[in-house]
Amino acid sequence: MANAPSSMPSASQSEATSTTGTLNGLKTSRGRGTAIVVYMLFLGSVLAVVTAPIGVLIAHLKKNDAEEWVASHLQFQIRTFWLGVLGGVAFTAIWHLLGWIGLPAMAPWALGYLYFTACLIWMVGRCGVGITHLTNNRPVANPRSLAFGGARVTLADR
Repeated sequence: MANAPSSMPSASQSEATSTTGTLNGLKTSRGRGTAIVVYMLFLGSVLAVVTAPIGVLIAHLKKNDAEEWVASHLQFQIRTFWLGVLGGVAFTAIWHLLGWIGLPAMAPWALGYLYFTACLIWMVGRCGVGITHLTNNRPVANPRSLAFGGARVTLADR
């Protein structure tokens, strides 16, 4: 009876089952769907600015209900929004100051264009890093960072 099929799963089958069960558990982690929606709302704010405040409101409301690793994403999103608002207010004040001191009109406009472009790259970059970590079931290493949450960002292939 050496050729008779065994009713016990082999080691590799049980290992695959436990890995699949772990991944399914991570994919259904409390708050994961909320974090995905907030990232999408932030990216949507490129076209319709009103989606970012809706996203940060959702993140604030759901942060305490999420699992710890997902809460790092929600904290990262909240910080992204408020740093963006703070930077926008500060730049607006500088922009008006440049206009009041009598610089040619082109200087504040050129500076504004550069600032807006840098902010757009920063926000989309933070969302990209966050989405990558979220889809790989990893927390944001440093959700309070000013840059990209402690991620090493390169343009090189691995």
